[in-house]
Amino acid sequence: MAPTQVSPTLLVVDDEPELRTLLGEYFGRHGFQVALAADAAEARAWLAAQPAQLALLDVHMPGEDGLALARWMREAHPRTGLVMLTTAGEAVDRIVGLELGADDYIPKPFELREVLARVRALLRRLQQPAPAAVAPAPPAADTRQVAFGACRLDIDTRRLVAADGAEIEITAAEFDLLALFARHPNRPLTRDTIMEQAHNRGWDVFDRSIDLRIMRLRRKIERNPDKPEVLKTVRNVGYVFVTG
Repeated sequence: MAPTQVSPTLLVVDDEPELRTLLGEYFGRHGFQVALAADAAEARAWLAAQPAQLALLDVHMPGEDGLALARWMREAHPRTGLVMLTTAGEAVDRIVGLELGADDYIPKPFELREVLARVRALLRRLQQPAPAAVAPAPPAADTRQVAFGACRLDIDTRRLVAADGAEIEITAAEFDLLALFARHPNRPLTRDTIMEQAHNRGWDVFDRSIDLRIMRLRRKIERNPDKPEVLKTVRNVGYVFVTG
């Protein structure tokens, strides 16, 4: 007898009651267990009792805003997928959100079908044991572990491990980016190439977001992030993963 599939849990945090209820009912109809929180305090209290696979966080809320909540969640619940919602059209909110570790970003107003598609795409990335093929290129090696400097990326378990064996927390988007470089060692990848593959994986990306994710990865894998030896910048081109 096949095991019963467990519905994913989605936490919706938004101070607008109508939108919060609408999202709750919509995702409930599409097979999600939904928890609703009107502010960061309610979200923290709910997460203290049980985990969530994903969270939709409104950026602009009274009191503790969504960015502050995202920072706390990335530290306290690193495996929870984070999707930021905001009415702001400026790139600054996207940049700050990505720096804090958000996996995706959706501006208001939005279509419910788009939010559902983004959430499902992120859920697939979080659950998949291995990434789908990005391009017809030979693998970096026969092993399913790839060295990034002193760290190692385990493709099957989607884990980044330090030299001492400690796990380094990475987001789903960061794993996808490292996996992309792992499939193309010593080959410069343009920002356009990275963004094209990112769109295929369901990221909401722009030029600056690629640079920010590279910067965050360098802090995790480089001996000196200011003088990178593993993920190097290729001037006027993009980035290259140097294996030796």
